[in-house]
Amino acid sequence: MMVLQQKTYDIDDVWELAHQTGNDGRRFELMDGELFEMSPTGAEHGSLAVILSHHIYSFANARGLGIVTVETGHHPPGDRSTLLAPDIAFTSKARLPQPIPKKYMPLMPDLAVEILSPGDSIRQAHKKAALYLRHGAQRVWIVLPAKKGIDVCRAAPNGDMEREFIGREGSLSGEPVLPGFTLELRRLFV
Repeated sequence: MMVLQQKTYDIDDVWELAHQTGNDGRRFELMDGELFEMSPTGAEHGSLAVILSHHIYSFANARGLGIVTVETGHHPPGDRSTLLAPDIAFTSKARLPQPIPKKYMPLMPDLAVEILSPGDSIRQAHKKAALYLRHGAQRVWIVLPAKKGIDVCRAAPNGDMEREFIGREGSLSGEPVLPGFTLELRRLFV
């Protein structure tokens, strides 16, 4: 992720920038008004995203729990200076705005999934996880391909972020966001 400029941006600036001629395929995020461009992902990242989104989508769709999105912009209600686009997101039907917005989702998802690419920093991923949790997400999964595992992040009672690492031999639980969802990580990290 690369910082583009020191100007303070908002979500309308990002929408306009992303839809300008010549910016097709470019992805941007905002953290406290600071604009970041997201690099294209590699094959491992893309493969993990497809496998994991398939499992989440199949589970949620079969039970009518909500929607699963990929690389969709989410911003906290009332905060136009933060816009994150998780690799995968789940938003429950109970929290889903109606109609579903044509532009960015005006809330953070219940579950955000970030897949770490080789050039990404775990520190930056944890910073994003804290933003998701502070603004309404219940869980953030940070997929760590190099470690063949996932950091499960949740808000602690004191407002800090708790992290639990689950390795390839473990099982991922969707509780409380996707009750009953489990995934043996050896199915993800083949």
